Amino acid sequence: MSGGHRGPGAGAMPGSKAKDFKGSFKRLLKYISPYKSQLFIVLVTAILSTAFSIASPKIMGNAVSKIFEGLVMKFKGVPGASIDFDYIGKIVLILIVLYIVSAAFSYIQQYVMAGVSQRTVYDMRKELENKLSRMPLKYFDSNPHGDTLSRFTNDMDNISTTLQQSLTQLITSIVTIIGILIMMLTISPLMTLIALVVLPVAMFVIRPILKKSQTYFSDQQKYLGTLNGHIEEMYTGHNVVKAFGYEEKSINRFKKVNNDLYNSGWKAQFISGLIMPLMSFINNIGYVAVCVTGGYLATKGSIKVGDIQAFIQYMRQFSQPINQTANIANIIQSTVASAERVFEVLDEEEIIPDDKDAKVIEKPLGEVKFENVNFGYKEGTNLIEDMNIDVKKGQTIAIVGPTGAGKTTIVNLLMRFYEINNGRITIDGVDIRNLKRENLRNMFGMVLQDTWSFNGTIKENIGYGREGATEEEIIMAAKTAHADHFIRTLPDGYDTILNEEASNISQGQKQLLTIARAILADPSILILDEATSSIDTRTEVYIQKAMSNLMKGRTSFVIAHRLSTIKDADLILVMNQGKVIEQGNHEELLKKGGFYADLYNSQFTSKAS
Repeated sequence: MSGGHRGPGAGAMPGSKAKDFKGSFKRLLKYISPYKSQLFIVLVTAILSTAFSIASPKIMGNAVSKIFEGLVMKFKGVPGASIDFDYIGKIVLILIVLYIVSAAFSYIQQYVMAGVSQRTVYDMRKELENKLSRMPLKYFDSNPHGDTLSRFTNDMDNISTTLQQSLTQLITSIVTIIGILIMMLTISPLMTLIALVVLPVAMFVIRPILKKSQTYFSDQQKYLGTLNGHIEEMYTGHNVVKAFGYEEKSINRFKKVNNDLYNSGWKAQFISGLIMPLMSFINNIGYVAVCVTGGYLATKGSIKVGDIQAFIQYMRQFSQPINQTANIANIIQSTVASAERVFEVLDEEEIIPDDKDAKVIEKPLGEVKFENVNFGYKEGTNLIEDMNIDVKKGQTIAIVGPTGAGKTTIVNLLMRFYEINNGRITIDGVDIRNLKRENLRNMFGMVLQDTWSFNGTIKENIGYGREGATEEEIIMAAKTAHADHFIRTLPDGYDTILNEEASNISQGQKQLLTIARAILADPSILILDEATSSIDTRTEVYIQKAMSNLMKGRTSFVIAHRLSTIKDADLILVMNQGKVIEQGNHEELLKKGGFYADLYNSQFTSKAS
């Protein structure tokens, strides 16, 4: 019973098992169920393809028997005895037809299954994409982006590969096992019994080896992950490694993990490599037993010589689908685990949908009110408590405070990225929960500390601010943002292509483009997160002028890091531990001599020193 053996982990990741295999498997089947008719075609073609393939050894055995009979008759000296080559020619022709028909059915099976698997994964990807668009911001804040991306790509690819290859292999293997077993029984029940005794003996011997090798394969995957993580960390941060003289420690760490990977890898390969010799040894004993029994039955006239040859061929074919089925069972475990990871995302809590009668503010003024607002990212712990703010049209509101005070949280609440626990936030007297999210977010223009750009021209990046903007409007926005001059100095001007990280322009230039985009959008309310800490003085002056142009006549919320930049703000909110502990303009807050005054003086004292 020879057949290729794949070690544990060759087709699936060791240790990746579903938490709820039965439930997740049933759920995965629901995605395949719309294609029942195609799956029925796959099943029928698999049965026919395998049936034609299985029939060939028996027919070939008839040819061997006929040749053997002719030779025996010649040996005995029977007059006119010869080998019936016409009969053998017919059998050869039948075999060719069988192989062609079997291959044709196999092709149809693969073709139909490719369509089923791709459509199933297409449906799942589409549902996952739609789900992500309905997810609240807190999901993306609390889950690593790499993990979400892995569910979208690696897990989906795993499902696709299994549906395309492993499912058809599983059907074919099961049909082959049943078909071969039937053919073996028709030849000789006694020889079949001897052949089947070999299987439990082989499994008894191999099982402890498989279990041991599985442990080492699992360790191998673990160390491989650790090694990849270490290499990525060291290569992405190689400047820091060199700056702090960490090279030797990094190399020693690499050597240790690499050594662990080597030890677990060779042990896994060596132990799993014992399986094939042991299988061959047990199988060969089985062949000997079958051949002796077959020879004895042939002398008794119970079976023909060709039947012995056909039986041995069936016996050799029998182990391959068994090995495949065992391996596919492992792959299916991994696939259901992948499906479960996708279902976890699909089961995540969604954002509260807009009301059917949600309002739209056609011409927003930009008056914002926070009334007794309470909010916490986790239940039971409030980050913002009883916040009250009244902002008039065109006012500039500066928000200051130490890290973690809740400054960015106000922005998240304003744009309904998070829902408040109590109280209400209104724009022009309308509760933002009664507004369409799209309408609400279109009121805001954002210039954040982390500038965002995409792979495309500068013109396209600025034009992202408003759909259908003309080239003249884009250039005018760039001029207002003091970005036109530097853009025209670039080799391709407005047609200069920014790479994915926009590393072909400076941080300050990226910020000017972001301001130009916000100017083009012409929002009623601005959210500005000052980002001039790592920018040269000259560019900072341009950014400050651009921001002033942008803020004219608009309600602006400025998250301030440098207190010197918000002296002219109409209202300064001083936040600490989620509460507005002081509010007023610059002069009023300095006179109070409180938290703001301490912050302001500490900045200027540190600069002076």
